[in-house]
Amino acid sequence: MIRDLLRVAGDSPSEYVTHHLQHWQVSIGEGAFWTLNVDSLLVSLVLGLLTIGTFFVVGRRATAGVPSKFQAFIEIVVEFIDTQVKDVFHGNRSFVAPIALTIFVWVFAMNALKMIPVDFFPGTAAALGQEYFRAVPTTDLNITSAMALAVLLLMFAFAISAKGAAGFGKELFTAPFHAHGTLMKIVLAPANFGLNVIEYLSKPVSLAMRLFGNMYAGELVFLLIALLGMAGGNLMMEAALGAKAGGALAFVGAVAAGAAWSIFHILVITLQAFIFMILSVVYFSMSTEAH
Repeated sequence: MIRDLLRVAGDSPSEYVTHHLQHWQVSIGEGAFWTLNVDSLLVSLVLGLLTIGTFFVVGRRATAGVPSKFQAFIEIVVEFIDTQVKDVFHGNRSFVAPIALTIFVWVFAMNALKMIPVDFFPGTAAALGQEYFRAVPTTDLNITSAMALAVLLLMFAFAISAKGAAGFGKELFTAPFHAHGTLMKIVLAPANFGLNVIEYLSKPVSLAMRLFGNMYAGELVFLLIALLGMAGGNLMMEAALGAKAGGALAFVGAVAAGAAWSIFHILVITLQAFIFMILSVVYFSMSTEAH
């Protein structure tokens, strides 16, 4: 597998990094109007099904007596998310809490793939005949933007549910510059509408860019550490045998070099999942409140 990866990725560090940052893409339509990142879509779908399936199985097998260790862990996660939602969202939590739990667990699962050595998925794909495979969906701006867009649509749904369609539409043109008199309301309506559009659009943009930026930066650091580890493995082999190191020792060096950063990165992937979740709940709460 490692030999196939090294053959595909090239010899120079720039070729190595470029290869690992390239998606498995499929173009659809004339002139490649639609280009799908198949790896991001496939991995996010599989992880979504796995997380939903895990909670479903645990829920079906839950016991009122002494729970298993895994059931106790799931209950802790559910209780933690419910507590956070209770502190932020002051309305009916029956729909918000499951959404928040889904967001947190799904984003965490996607982020957690960064803990696997950076050469594993590209090397496996190369061994199977696929040149490119980028496994972490949250390093793909398309995926984080799609999740943020879903949050935006839910914000609209919560706003319309709380205020009614007429009330929500009225608020778009009358807030935040409330005015008395029909003439002043008409004069200020364009400014109110423009500010509200900017406010609503800035929220999903910030959500998508924050998660993508942190995960993408972490991926680059992992790649650089892997290159340093490979270089160190090569130097050790040259010093010991007076010959160029093989791919296996380079791979071991990359794994060893990334271990310390991986331990630190556990906090990063958890924190980013929590921030995405809690900000989404905050935005839901803001949507239900009158300006």
